[in-house]
Amino acid sequence: MKIIDCHTHLWKKQDGYCEGGKVTSLTNGRSDFGGEIRQMMPPYMLSGENNAEMLISNMDYAGVGGAVVTQEVMDGNQNEYLLSVKEKYPKRIKICSLYDEGKPFATEGFDGIKLCACKLKEQDLTKHFDVFQAAADKEKFISVDLADGDRQCASLREIIEQLPDLRIAIGHFGMVTTEGWTEQIKLAHSKNVFVESGGITWLFNSEFYPYPSAITAIKQAAEICGFDKLMWGSDYPRTMVEITYKMSYDFILKSKLIDETDKEKMIGENAMRFYGFDALPTPNAVKNML
Repeated sequence: MKIIDCHTHLWKKQDGYCEGGKVTSLTNGRSDFGGEIRQMMPPYMLSGENNAEMLISNMDYAGVGGAVVTQEVMDGNQNEYLLSVKEKYPKRIKICSLYDEGKPFATEGFDGIKLCACKLKEQDLTKHFDVFQAAADKEKFISVDLADGDRQCASLREIIEQLPDLRIAIGHFGMVTTEGWTEQIKLAHSKNVFVESGGITWLFNSEFYPYPSAITAIKQAAEICGFDKLMWGSDYPRTMVEITYKMSYDFILKSKLIDETDKEKMIGENAMRFYGFDALPTPNAVKNML
């Protein structure tokens, strides 16, 4: 089975912002999050650097062949570092540049563009049409985290109608634990709109592994848009403060409520097609001490 992680994060140095102020990395996996200390990464990530070598090591151990590195405004612009990551791991890593409102955005060398749409000052996505147009013109994909519920669905739907060939991946499984989340899933009725599950274990963290309500939500989404439109994402490394990397997908593989063919679609096949991965390696399984 080909396994592809559609939602990961990397940073050389975390230097971003949140509503409360600056976000900067500390040590032992912690960050200053607007004046509050948060466990941003597992405690063994000592230096505050969230590098590609650590991700690749986790991928190899968990049998994950490829990954998509999105970005987040809380981490700061990592464009320069991600270009070096893609140069080092060109067959295994796809990268997004960061769209930071009011600033120039990059396309050269990147596979896609990330919009933290839920954090934009101007929430009407049609006011940001130039970034969608640029992605379409240069055959890049858009990775977008929408505001809760249907608040941005109408404006995104208008863009989809104008740019029907643009590939769009909706993140965080439509913010599945919030009211109106299925309206985001319905956007995947359009041929080039897909939904990825990055952060789903965070959203159902109070329930914890093996996330039965997440499985129910996955089934519900599949009834709306079909398993052909669903992709798996881990939201590495933030979700790894609670679970192992492998746990972020094997709750899907171990579910008896999802057909094996549908698991294969969601875990890797759909992402191969959407992101254009080619000839991915299958990491060799290594017997562990347990």
